[in-house]
Amino acid sequence: MPSPIVLVPACINQIGSHPYHTAQLKYVDAVASGAHCMPLIVPALGAATDLEALLDIAAGIMLTGSPSNVHAGLYGQDVLDPSLPQDPARDATTLPLIRAALKRGLPLLAICRGFQEVNVALGGTLHQAVHAVAGMHDHRENKHHTLEQQYAAAHRVLLEADGALSRILGGAGEIMVNSLHGQGIATLAPGLAVEARAGDGLVEAYRVADAAGFTLAVQWHPEWQLAQNPDSIKLFLAFGQACRNYQSKSGRGA
Repeated sequence: MPSPIVLVPACINQIGSHPYHTAQLKYVDAVASGAHCMPLIVPALGAATDLEALLDIAAGIMLTGSPSNVHAGLYGQDVLDPSLPQDPARDATTLPLIRAALKRGLPLLAICRGFQEVNVALGGTLHQAVHAVAGMHDHRENKHHTLEQQYAAAHRVLLEADGALSRILGGAGEIMVNSLHGQGIATLAPGLAVEARAGDGLVEAYRVADAAGFTLAVQWHPEWQLAQNPDSIKLFLAFGQACRNYQSKSGRGA
């Protein structure tokens, strides 16, 4: 059977004089080498995206992180800091894709911005500046550090006992994660179940409670140096197996 196809929605980025559809290498490589699936980068076409055509060939979706933020207007707020990057084309592509994929029962793994996208797509809200919220820690990276320092383990997260993520990680009660985000969950969307929290109470992982299959979203970056992190390896292997199960059940590639 051929490798399952995993959709990886792109961002819009300006490179020189031209805008590009882009996806970072570390995410694409994580799908290929960690989940052992075939990544397919999806352009951020917004309303012009043929969702059914994509979902007809897909066995999974991975939503990546990005420097840009989900537009606050999508959860009923004004943008507090207009200097922060936005990507309305990605918003207009991923939010409908998330809802359509969940209706089909496709496996879904969402990371950082993707974690926030799923919450907004299903009716949740975000803190636009977690560090400005009373009682919350500063979860941002230091931009003056090297990438290795920025992506180093920053704090622990506490996993829900007997949750899906804990089971994937062999019954772990807590793990150390990196932390490179300014925004975070304010109100969890209906139908989402918490899988992990940071020490300050911020939701760091959740699943779609009534989903037919694998649906996990994490605020940290398990794709970073994947092969060196046993927890990340287990997460991507579980996602890849869910994609293969979906492909087999749907009869695709037979």
